[in-house]
Amino acid sequence: MTEQVILETQNLTKVYYSGFVRKTSVMAVDGVSFNLNKGEIISLVGESGSGKTTVARIILKLLRPTAGKILYQGKDISLLRKRQALTEYWRHVQGIFQDPYAPFNLFYKVDRVFDIIFNLFAESFSKEEKKKMIDASLMMVDLNPEDVLGKYPHQLSGGQRQRILVARSLIVNPEILVADEPTSMIDASTRVDVLKVFLNLRDKQGLSIIFITHDVGLAYYISDRMLVMQKGKIVEEGRVEEVITNPKNEYTQKLLSAIPTLTKKWESTEKNETG
Repeated sequence: MTEQVILETQNLTKVYYSGFVRKTSVMAVDGVSFNLNKGEIISLVGESGSGKTTVARIILKLLRPTAGKILYQGKDISLLRKRQALTEYWRHVQGIFQDPYAPFNLFYKVDRVFDIIFNLFAESFSKEEKKKMIDASLMMVDLNPEDVLGKYPHQLSGGQRQRILVARSLIVNPEILVADEPTSMIDASTRVDVLKVFLNLRDKQGLSIIFITHDVGLAYYISDRMLVMQKGKIVEEGRVEEVITNPKNEYTQKLLSAIPTLTKKWESTEKNETG
């Protein structure tokens, strides 16, 4: 089956300057190039400050790149500025962020977060039509509408709130979902539920996902391909099994060696007991 490239970055660069005469600069993203295929999950993996979130925000048109291009369906969208053009782009490319609390107003029921997403449509919908669309999107992320709608944010778990935000994005039927550390602030016991939602959306809906994480284990679980970032650059990329089992870059090897395992724990315990 021929792979269809749906999004591509070419030499994406972001430089931050400080001072009135821009004497000091920080290279946050340095010549990042990669592609995303239809129905594929890729992970951008790296430590804090590696530039992966900056790449996500540029792709979502929340930051302007200093240089480079973003091609969506073969068209350069790097210079989109007009509201109408951005709105159309956001119908196809949606984002999910780290904090499952931030998008909610604690004084309003969670239903309210769905209101804004309907602004991306040119057409209008009746109250009944909106209700059907919201219910359908919630069921796509394994949530029963009756269990979550009408509730306040504090009445739901972090995993439920995060899945509600995924459901909100699905209402516009996007082709790409950019998920920036979507499981880092929820309980470990519910992380797998969120990851399974992403996998189901890829397999059943053909959704393409850019999954951003510092956790190599999560990347291994969910990804088709892995891109390792260090100091704003992609230092290694490939099929996830290939990168995990045969890392070629020293930084990738360092990330993998930092993963705790039961074997290491037992070896440490035995050494202490015999020492």
